Amino acid sequence: MTQKTKVAVIGLGNIGTAVAANLVKGNRSVIVADRKMEKANKLARELGNLAQPSEIPDAIKKADIIVFAVWFDAIKELFNTYAAELRGKIIVDPSNPIAPDEKGGFKKIIGENQSAGEMLSSLLPKGARLAKALGTLGVASLAGAAFQEPAHVLFYATDDAGINSAIEELIRDAGFEPVRVGGIDQSIRIEVFGGLHEFGALGKTVTVSEVKEKNIASVPVPVR
Repeated sequence: MTQKTKVAVIGLGNIGTAVAANLVKGNRSVIVADRKMEKANKLARELGNLAQPSEIPDAIKKADIIVFAVWFDAIKELFNTYAAELRGKIIVDPSNPIAPDEKGGFKKIIGENQSAGEMLSSLLPKGARLAKALGTLGVASLAGAAFQEPAHVLFYATDDAGINSAIEELIRDAGFEPVRVGGIDQSIRIEVFGGLHEFGALGKTVTVSEVKEKNIASVPVPVR
């Protein structure tokens, strides 16, 4: 059995914590990092021996795949701060470009036809490789729908076919079945309010059979 790539989850809010917990449940070791080291230490203790706490710079250095489970604007800052260290790394972007609105809900903080994935792709550090993944479900479903039978889907997008297998292995180890929807230009479909997001037109988790039966992933982005 080949050795799996090393994964770091940076940012231990709701999404990062759920992703790290799912990976440990899937018997995948994970480096957990946060701006607050005590947060990383606490989560590692809770998750057990497969979780290793680390400072952010060390996590980036040690890992092959880095999940930036932080707000969209924070990812841009991390790209700038660690541009040299991210060379050769696979970056997973689960972010959604949203913020609380004045009505108790959320609103997009970028243009209606813009996506976080495409914007981050244009800022990608030289030599890094990007996948949009792990952000198509809300935290309750990300935690509760993992490792179900039949398997529920997590959609992903990337321009780099060379990382497909690594991303799909990561998604399966997190308890879901991966379905690629296309390149990074399809990111808007799998971000909040998009056609393939739980909090968008899809409105729920789906299984692989539902994706195939309804040809969900092949539905093109509507032209506005």
